[in-house]
Amino acid sequence: MSVLVKICGLSTEATLDAALAAGADLVGLVHFPKSPRHVDLDRARALAERARGRAERVVLLVDPDDALLAAVVERVAPDVIQLHGHETPARVAAIRARFGRPVMKALGIATAADLAGLPAYAAVADRLLLDAKPPADADRPGGNGLAFDWSLIERAELAPGTMLSGGLTPESVAEALARTRLRAVDVSSGVETSPGIKCPDRIAAFIRAARGG
Repeated sequence: MSVLVKICGLSTEATLDAALAAGADLVGLVHFPKSPRHVDLDRARALAERARGRAERVVLLVDPDDALLAAVVERVAPDVIQLHGHETPARVAAIRARFGRPVMKALGIATAADLAGLPAYAAVADRLLLDAKPPADADRPGGNGLAFDWSLIERAELAPGTMLSGGLTPESVAEALARTRLRAVDVSSGVETSPGIKCPDRIAAFIRAARGG
């Protein structure tokens, strides 16, 4: 089975096109003002339309209320909603039911204790994304370029389709996949030259490395 690759935090036509040309399965658009990768809804709509039919379009939101979710669904029409905040399993289920879109739930991992909540989320989300838990003083829940200890999940029973994230790079993704045995990965800062600035060459290198090219 080929490795599923998501390139997140895209904000320009050139880097979106680079991700699509390199074979990304999912492209992520971040709507969260504290992120250096933030795009407003008009920009997200234009990029999502450009990617229509070429990859799954994912919009990343952090603890969104129903008004924001309604605006995103109406204006951007994403294929997937990614929740990257403190949403509870009940909130995830409610969003999925109300807005009729598949939901990907990101969860921060730092210790073995953080794995205890995964089954409850797996029961209501279409896909789990395991990310490094942010530092206590961080002002955003992801995209911090940090990896967690992969040994925590090497023997864990994870839901099918679980996606690995957190500090992955073209240089480290092959090892991460080999150690965790997962078949889906997400990258953002690891293919950038500076926060929010994607590098087409690193995007292509990441996808090649993830698929053993």
